[in-house]
Amino acid sequence: MERIKDSFIFGVRPIEEAFNSGKEVDKLLVQKGLFSDTIKDIISQAKDNDVYVQFVPIEKLNRVTRKNHQGIIAYMSMVEYQPIENVLPMIYDKGETPFILILDRITDIRNIGAIARTAECTGVHAILVPAQNSAKINAEAVKSSAGAILRVPIARSFNLKDDIEFLKQSGLQIIGVSEKTENNYANNDYTLPTAVIMGSEDDGISGEYLKLCDSFAKIPMVGETASLNVSVATGVILFEALKQKLSSDN
Repeated sequence: MERIKDSFIFGVRPIEEAFNSGKEVDKLLVQKGLFSDTIKDIISQAKDNDVYVQFVPIEKLNRVTRKNHQGIIAYMSMVEYQPIENVLPMIYDKGETPFILILDRITDIRNIGAIARTAECTGVHAILVPAQNSAKINAEAVKSSAGAILRVPIARSFNLKDDIEFLKQSGLQIIGVSEKTENNYANNDYTLPTAVIMGSEDDGISGEYLKLCDSFAKIPMVGETASLNVSVATGVILFEALKQKLSSDN
């Protein structure tokens, strides 16, 4: 299987310029014990932009590239993130009914890829992900989504609670997919302006976000397995939404 390589840049000046020009950086590798003023400035910019900074031995940097990396390498984002405040008006301007998918603390990159693939196939307008506690959208995500993740707008949230409240104020109903409800997922009307929240496989949707939900959706199960994989559960919900939309168009 062909491997998509992560995009990276190296060296103090190119990385400094990347931050100054607003390029999306996913991760910064910095040589341990390297603390020049310029390196400190770059690390500060990285933290201001919620970029993960990892201090590593020089051998690890040399495995990434044998060129003069100057003790610092930046992995670039595969996508250009957009604020949800910019995405939503564009949907309404097209005369379409917004359907947003919110991913709460989904950290498995393969799940992110599979979800993005299904989202693109079912007409999701945008995927909203938190800046922290979420899998980074890297080359593996692109590969596992069969490239679909590059065709769905990705909105990155630095305060998911505030962004969910913004969506509510903008007229969207918030539906939380949870086992802690008796409401069958098919009972919801997904033809309305909607944002669906999918939670972490470990403990589902965060309590503070559950409180913001207007309704809930449960996927009935008859086997002994406790829960579905989150990407499979997302597929069930999204194809139900697509089925309702296609029916309402006829």
